[in-house]
Amino acid sequence: MRSAAAIVAPAITGLAVASLVEKRAQPKGIDVGSYQGNVNWAAQKSAGVAFAYVKATEGTGYTNPYFNQQYTGSYNAGMIRGSYHFARLDVSSGATQASYFIAHGGEWSADGKTLPGALDIEYNPYGATCYGLSAASMVSWVKDFSNTYHSKTGGYPMIYTTTDW
Repeated sequence: MRSAAAIVAPAITGLAVASLVEKRAQPKGIDVGSYQGNVNWAAQKSAGVAFAYVKATEGTGYTNPYFNQQYTGSYNAGMIRGSYHFARLDVSSGATQASYFIAHGGEWSADGKTLPGALDIEYNPYGATCYGLSAASMVSWVKDFSNTYHSKTGGYPMIYTTTDW
């Protein structure tokens, strides 16, 4: 019969190793937009930030005025970067917003340092919860955005949202 220590010690050691591996597998990234202004990318890189998602657009009438500094600056600092679009389901179709996003910084390249574009879809900060749409209508809108993004870039967008949405 094996002692409890002989059984528990390897299990605890295994947990410690798994915990170390898990921490190493979590790259540090940030989300920036016009609220952050011009970012000191060298300082972010020195702080261990490995990637950045930069807000490019919102709806069909907003572009981040700091986008070029943020998107190019993160890349020049040696980070992996991507851009995102803040969805406004109350403004226009998913296809229209995907096209607007792609035309204003949402393109993707297979250079190994550019993440796919992201669709930031959240609770409506300007009005009715879920933009007053049914779940089926929202899913249809997201598919419209995703399919248009895919047809124009060859890749699918990442969906950037919360787990309770």
